Amino acid sequence: MDKSKKDLETLGKYISLILRHKPDVINITLDEHGYANVSDLINGISKTHHITKEILDDIVNNNNKKRYSYNEDHTKIRANQGHSVKVDVELSAVTPPDVLYHGTATRFKESIDKDGLIPKSRLHVHLSSDIETAKQVGMRHGKILIYIVDAKKMYEDGFKFYLSLNKVYLTDKVPIQYLKVLNL
Repeated sequence: MDKSKKDLETLGKYISLILRHKPDVINITLDEHGYANVSDLINGISKTHHITKEILDDIVNNNNKKRYSYNEDHTKIRANQGHSVKVDVELSAVTPPDVLYHGTATRFKESIDKDGLIPKSRLHVHLSSDIETAKQVGMRHGKILIYIVDAKKMYEDGFKFYLSLNKVYLTDKVPIQYLKVLNL
């Protein structure tokens, strides 16, 4: 049975919830690197949703945000970034581009202008290398607000940056002195 694109999107979001935030919702555990056993994931999800290994492969291979990855032999799967549960997804530090972007909603401006960008419930702040991606992220939260991040200066000042497998730049926080609002 083929699943529609919308069904796959919904299932992909459910998998994201499980692998990034709540593995206990289907009674599985993640290892220290965020991996779940593929069979356990499929068995747990299949109690409430139709899923097969082929459907899971389709979600992993065709997710436009490249949210998931398998280990070498495809027996384990993890979310590439965005976790609120403590895991080490084995990110290597990288030199960032001079400028990065953060998309959010205007309703968060007062808080960001006071505290900078903080991870809140996640392990890292997520940054984009292009304005269009930042806009797409911001649209999910309401009226768009884009911050320009002086990543070069942050890096020179000792902040670490990581690049996830799906090309999202991650850092622990972005203090306000490195932020400027992009006028759209």
